[in-house]
Amino acid sequence: MLSIISKIIVLGLILLFVILFFIFVPVGLWISAIASGVKIGIINLIGMRLRRVSPAKIVMPMIKATKAGLDIKVNQLEAHYLAGGNVDSVVNALIAAQRASMQLSFEKASAIDLAGRNVFEAVKMSVTPKVIETALISAVAKDGIELLVKARVTVRTNIERLIGGAGESTVLARIGEGIVTTVGSASTHSEVLENPDGISKLVLEKGLDSGTAYEIISIDIADVDIGRNIGANLQSLQAEADNKIAQARAEERRAMAVALEQEMRAAVVQAEAEIPKAMAEALRNGYIGVLDYYKMQNVLADTDMKKDIGKGIGAFVEGKKND
Repeated sequence: MLSIISKIIVLGLILLFVILFFIFVPVGLWISAIASGVKIGIINLIGMRLRRVSPAKIVMPMIKATKAGLDIKVNQLEAHYLAGGNVDSVVNALIAAQRASMQLSFEKASAIDLAGRNVFEAVKMSVTPKVIETALISAVAKDGIELLVKARVTVRTNIERLIGGAGESTVLARIGEGIVTTVGSASTHSEVLENPDGISKLVLEKGLDSGTAYEIISIDIADVDIGRNIGANLQSLQAEADNKIAQARAEERRAMAVALEQEMRAAVVQAEAEIPKAMAEALRNGYIGVLDYYKMQNVLADTDMKKDIGKGIGAFVEGKKND
């Protein structure tokens, strides 16, 4: 009875060992590699496990590279994987570059991948150019008319400048700047509408793809619309500003006139205040008599009475006219 139990335990341990062996050792991948002509040992696969490298992410790209005729070593793929790169994308890019007769080394492709670029997409874009459409770009001609321009830019990847080169946003910004400059140098907006291809020619001559990861193949003007009359709006704003300045100056002159009138009235009041003093001085010195003084007061009173009568007659006549 004990011998049977012992045999069952031994068989169980052997079965467990076999299961763990096949789990830890990728025998299936090793067989696939050998069948595909990839020279890789079972020890190397076990070493990948120990180095925390997924054997499938090394062996499968290696099989693709071998079948494509690429000369790539397993150590190169493993080093790129450990550096945080996308091994499958690099191998696909190398295969695509080989099919397109492009010169692209593994070191260059891996460097592009580690720089954060999608190297496979870059190779495809280098073979098949990409069309980028700009947003509506507002530009104003010399006659003050705004034009809304939309352009389609055909670009392809420049593999040599992919590392450190500027991206699509820089290309679009430079194209927008070139369109604004070109339209702004036109004498009238009708010139631009008559020859929209002139924008493309002038913008292309500026070499806007310098320092970028792309090469501009062509710039095509998709649409040109007439916008606002910026010149007229500016003239209207300038006229309004001039009007406000004139009003401010007129208000300043009116205030100065009012101040001058008040000063003159104050001078008259001050002069009138000196009259009683002069009269008293004349009486004391005997220059005029008391009768003369009263005669003068009678004359002033008579004058005031006539003024009041004149005001009453004027009011009466005005009332009759209104009736």
